[in-house]
Amino acid sequence: MKEIIIYTDGSSLGNPGPGGWACILKYGKNRKEISQGYKLTTNNRMELIAAIEALKAIKKKNYKIKLHSDSKYLSDAIKKGWLDKWVKNNWKRNSGKVMNKDLWDQLYNLLKQKNVEFIWIPAHSGIEDNERCDKLAKTAAQSNDLLDDTGYLEDQCLR
Repeated sequence: MKEIIIYTDGSSLGNPGPGGWACILKYGKNRKEISQGYKLTTNNRMELIAAIEALKAIKKKNYKIKLHSDSKYLSDAIKKGWLDKWVKNNWKRNSGKVMNKDLWDQLYNLLKQKNVEFIWIPAHSGIEDNERCDKLAKTAAQSNDLLDDTGYLEDQCLR
């Protein structure tokens, strides 16, 4: 089976604050970098959007995808089965509602369509593509082309 390697990262300059996400997709000798910034968001939202946008960029279904993230929030939710549990429980946790439901729902639907393995990697540990994603995400958060993260605003209403 053909394999695509992905690295993702999210950044927030203040939490909440301006934020950015980035992903690197690698297939054989091909490489693609994608990033975007938002006016007001959180680090967790940027981590999730990075994974979502990376998976959305892959149009074909017959690939083994290895997604590397330094976000325990993201990787634990998938690997420990939290996301499946949240969906079963109608987006409720023992401690209340699931934050970032809009993004988790998007990710859940993408994961049903693709063969994805999540791999947690430690942040700032010298992994070249992770370091590059970190730089791209921070640069995106500081750009003049920032989008509105309406999901962040909706999430705040849940508190």
